Amino acid sequence: MTVAAEMLRTYPKNLGPADRKALVECIEACVECAQSCTACADACLSEEMVAELTKCIRTNLDCADLCETTGRILSRHTGYDANLTRATLEACRTACASCADECEKHTMHEHCTVCAAACRRCEGACAALLATL
Repeated sequence: MTVAAEMLRTYPKNLGPADRKALVECIEACVECAQSCTACADACLSEEMVAELTKCIRTNLDCADLCETTGRILSRHTGYDANLTRATLEACRTACASCADECEKHTMHEHCTVCAAACRRCEGACAALLATL
């Protein structure tokens, strides 16, 4: 059992309307995507063609911030606000799609390929969780 799943299992009250499996998968995808995007931005800064990667770096960092925030919001259940959760998931899904689109333009860099895949997973996990709310 993952830490996210274990923490949700130990929550003393009802978790609300979200499907527990989809919630765990989304939290984990957000954390993974935030790390991947941060590492990809850093790797882009080390590339010889760094000037051509400016948009990729910016998109990576924006996506990392939104994924990190989304993972944290999804980890809190006391005083749950469905509207805020939906808006956060939508923003994260949009950021992941944009970041994946941008990284897919730079597949000559393996880190961009890895990052794009993490973004697509997170985009899908956000959509799946949204469908359960």
